[in-house]
Amino acid sequence: MTALALIRHGQSQWNLENRFTGWVDVDLTPRGEDEARKAGQLLTRAEHDFDCAFTSMQTRAIRTLWLAMREMDEVWLPVSKDYRLNERHYGALSGLYKAETAKKYGAEQVHIWRRSYDVPPPPMDWDNPLNPCRDRRYANIPRKSLPAAESLKSTLERALPYWQSSIEPGVLAGQNTLISAHGNSLRALVKHLFNVSDADIVKVEIPTGNPLMIKFVPGSLTIKSAHYLDENRASALPTIAQ
Repeated sequence: MTALALIRHGQSQWNLENRFTGWVDVDLTPRGEDEARKAGQLLTRAEHDFDCAFTSMQTRAIRTLWLAMREMDEVWLPVSKDYRLNERHYGALSGLYKAETAKKYGAEQVHIWRRSYDVPPPPMDWDNPLNPCRDRRYANIPRKSLPAAESLKSTLERALPYWQSSIEPGVLAGQNTLISAHGNSLRALVKHLFNVSDADIVKVEIPTGNPLMIKFVPGSLTIKSAHYLDENRASALPTIAQ
């Protein structure tokens, strides 16, 4: 069977501080580094030889991949980086503390922005110093392609074409594939792969640094099995359609 491993990056500094992060390039905490190494150890014990890896343009996901591959003794794997695997853009909420944001806008409104499928937060101003248009790593990306705010729905609309053009063909050809990305970009892929409804995807959580191992029937995207490698930190998974 063909294997696909999805890893949400280890704990970041703003995860620790309970701030909205999104496209802001925040690094891992020491705990996040440990989670990344543990992910590599778990993948080693899973005994799959990976053929390629994909990650976002954000440091926390890239370093998680590096640390995991080092534990796997597979730092030589070809790696593709693309902004379409970036975290969901939290718009004007980026950098704000979640508790203070709830006081300002109301807990119910913040819950809608965070957990609804298709309601984005307020957009980020173009002159905001955190705006990705000011980051040279995105200099070759058309400005119209850089988001000012995203819902999970628009995150999926961004990530899905990249999956279909750059990742899916290798999976269908039998390549064991590793993706290190973010909570919402991975939730978007899970929604697609498991055919999760708009209503049910809001209940899906992806734990940090715990690889989700998905196995496909060879030559297809039919899921044969799926489980988190660290059962003690596993979240509920969508039902696999038979």
